[in-house]
Amino acid sequence: MQLFYYSSISTESNSLELDKEQATHMTKVLRKKAGDQVHITDGVGNLFHGRISLVTSSKCNIDVAFAKAYPPPTSQLHIAIAPTKMNDRMEWFLEKATEMGVSKITPLLCEHSERKKINSARFQKILISAMKQSNQFYLPVLEELTPFTDFIKADLKGVKGIAHCEETDKKMLSQLLHKDQDLTMIIGPEGDLSLIEIEMALKNGFIPTSLGNKRLRTETAGVYTAAIFNSITES
Repeated sequence: MQLFYYSSISTESNSLELDKEQATHMTKVLRKKAGDQVHITDGVGNLFHGRISLVTSSKCNIDVAFAKAYPPPTSQLHIAIAPTKMNDRMEWFLEKATEMGVSKITPLLCEHSERKKINSARFQKILISAMKQSNQFYLPVLEELTPFTDFIKADLKGVKGIAHCEETDKKMLSQLLHKDQDLTMIIGPEGDLSLIEIEMALKNGFIPTSLGNKRLRTETAGVYTAAIFNSITES
């Protein structure tokens, strides 16, 4: 199934008109034509079946019908991660974490962060593309770049873990998780979290978490977390 994304659609919709950019991609890149069937999601769990009714050089109209509502996952993963210095590594993380079904991503601004600005629009496009490619019906929530001190004080559901490189007692991620349980995991920047940040997180209920014996890059740690989460919650 080739899946498309359209946020401004409801279960009562019977037609939609793609904007020029979407229409060009649909007709010029994918070579869709009038009469072709398509599948569309709104990114919040709903699937729609559609048939292209009109194609011009700048317009694409689609007749649609609501098909199915998919329930949200019983366990949700929230990864709070410091954007990497090399943007392509962060984008790789966004793509792979989305393919694995992450529910929410919060870019973190930490004391040792080397990247202090992000392109949210670019990040959002990557999430949408990965969602469509992996045939999922939920688009991960992408939060704004958030200061670490603000994030740890937020009201977060489920287990709260923090992965860092300091030699302290830690629980293995696999030991921290149970099926049908939400997880929020903090992953620091390439220079690691500061001792002050770690201490602040512990005081706010975060559990020191080991991601194994190997030293992982920031983006790899994020994908590893998603993989272990899936192996436990989807088994």
